[in-house]
Amino acid sequence: MTVSVERIAAFCADIPGIAVQDEARVLAVKSKDYYWYSQILAEKLDDKLGQLLVLPTTEQEVITVAAAAAKHRIPITVRGGGTGNYGQCVPMEGGIILDMTKLNRVLDISEGRIICEAGARIEALETAAAQTGQMLTMFPSTKRLATIGGFMSGGSGGIGSLRNGMLRDGGNVTYVRVVTVEETPQVIELHGLDILKVQHAYGTNGIITAMDYALMPSVDWQHTIALFDGYDAALNCAADAQTSGIDAYLMTAVERRFARFYKRLEGYFPADRDAVFAMIAPCDVDAFAAKVASHGGTVTVSQSLHAMEAANLPATWECGWNHTTLQALKVERGEWTYLQVAYPRPFDPAVALRQQERYGEELYFHHEMARMDGEIQIFALPILRWTSKARTYEIIAEMERLDGCTIFDPHVITIEDGGMKEIDTAQIEFKKRADPHGLMNPGKTRGWTADMAQN
Repeated sequence: MTVSVERIAAFCADIPGIAVQDEARVLAVKSKDYYWYSQILAEKLDDKLGQLLVLPTTEQEVITVAAAAAKHRIPITVRGGGTGNYGQCVPMEGGIILDMTKLNRVLDISEGRIICEAGARIEALETAAAQTGQMLTMFPSTKRLATIGGFMSGGSGGIGSLRNGMLRDGGNVTYVRVVTVEETPQVIELHGLDILKVQHAYGTNGIITAMDYALMPSVDWQHTIALFDGYDAALNCAADAQTSGIDAYLMTAVERRFARFYKRLEGYFPADRDAVFAMIAPCDVDAFAAKVASHGGTVTVSQSLHAMEAANLPATWECGWNHTTLQALKVERGEWTYLQVAYPRPFDPAVALRQQERYGEELYFHHEMARMDGEIQIFALPILRWTSKARTYEIIAEMERLDGCTIFDPHVITIEDGGMKEIDTAQIEFKKRADPHGLMNPGKTRGWTADMAQN
């Protein structure tokens, strides 16, 4: 479905002075994210395009855009850096792509909090926080491009989740400012647990214009690589280090078959060794080295980020989470896709080793140490050798049935099917208030049905 030329023109007439672009090459780029990680999504989304890119620079301009879109009943797909993996910012019904990257100001920094506009790049926030002796509690591996509002709307965890929990846990975000999409837009402020009404909602229920984010005192994390003779040893060491209280910001076990994808680590991550990539607090460097040794491994790199960069080595956060998938696809694009796996608690490394043996060359594993709801939680984002949709879902079903794992399906576009597994009624009720005409990112939530929209 697309919006008529006449309605687009009428919309533009109602937003004078706000930058817009309609060049085909621009729309082709701005209608995409990293959904091409999934061949299943690529087939579904490759031909989807927005009709007009709108670039507001202030909240007032966002309000003007929202009012005009509601008046002319034009769909809005909100976009940040476009680094999501599930087509979150792909416009399914044409209409407007609302690019938020010009709303990028830091509004305030205090002890433990940063308040900023939603289009701010996460790396820019990191730089601003560093000037006050602080750092972000968590960030995605795509932080150079990703915006904080995009992370809020589409993310769940990342580097730092080992120490500070998942994005929706505790106080990582405590304040969000939302513009509604109606003829006379409102500005709604959400605090505390109410922010969950829009967190991980894919931009379906209100335009986030500003928010806060948690900070912690800066730590000169030591980027560490430890090598092992077997993946069982690497996995056991990573799990043991987490339970023993070693202060780490990142802990990722990566099996040796990934070595060929890490070109910059030649000589540091050889194809005959499995690895643990970590960020360790300086006070615990010796304790971690002893832990590695107790599992038969050896620490081969332990350096500050500055030293890693000077040696042209990647930060260890580039060696984990979904950045690992990206590294594989850079070398063998089209050969692989991936899965997202949560293991039962408490974690039993034997389950992961059985999976490794069961699937052989079909799945290459890496495991992420994290915390969820205050408890230790192990995830995996294995790359899957692409053969067919049918085989992909056979493996998903097997891992859930045989291993008790939960698979957050990365091959679907709806919130519920991808992660939540059920409709979040609080988010749908908020959508009725913030998007009464059902114009925001249509097709991305099964909880919203056409009969809910106001005429």
